[in-house]
Amino acid sequence: MNVPMRLATIAAVLHITPAVVLVKRLLGADAYFAREVHLSTPDAHRLHKAVEWSPEDGVLTFYVGRTGSAAVGALEFVRVDTPHGPIEVAVGFTPQGTVRGVLVTKATVEMKPWVLEAVGAGLTNHYRQLKPGDTPNGAAAIAGQAGDLAVYIAGEVDKGVARALAAYGAFYTGSA
Repeated sequence: MNVPMRLATIAAVLHITPAVVLVKRLLGADAYFAREVHLSTPDAHRLHKAVEWSPEDGVLTFYVGRTGSAAVGALEFVRVDTPHGPIEVAVGFTPQGTVRGVLVTKATVEMKPWVLEAVGAGLTNHYRQLKPGDTPNGAAAIAGQAGDLAVYIAGEVDKGVARALAAYGAFYTGSA
C-alpha cells in the first residue's frame, strides 16, 4: 500500500474532517479587548469539576466589548471536541451577566448541515437570558423540531454554553 493510500486510510479511521468557519464577524461592539485569566491548578480543577472541562492551556480569554467608552458586555469562545471533530461556540454576555446570544462559529464540514439544522430549529434562542448557574437545555427544546444528528449537535452546543457560563461566573470580573 502506498503512502497516500495509507494516509487516506488513517484519516478515514480517525474520522477527521476539515473545519469550516460558520460566522466571520460578531456584532454588538465597536471594539473588543482581550482579558486573559490564567487559571491556577486549584481553579482549573474547580472548573473541571463543575463542567468536566478546563481550557487546554490553562487560560480563559474574555473579549470585553466596548462602544465608545461604554462596556456592552463580554464574549467568550469555547471549543467542544466531539467524535465528529471540534466545534466552537461563541457566548456573548450582557453587562448584567446574562447570555445575550450564542453562535456556533466553527464546525467540521461533516457537522455543518447538522449545526445549520439545529440553528434553523431555533437552538440559539433557548440560551438568551441564561446566567451563571443555569443549565443550558437547547437540545431538549429542539428535539421535536430537528433530526437526531441536529439534536446531538445541540447537546454539544449545550456543553459549550455550560462551560462558558461556569467560566464567566467563576472568573470574569467586570469591564476592562
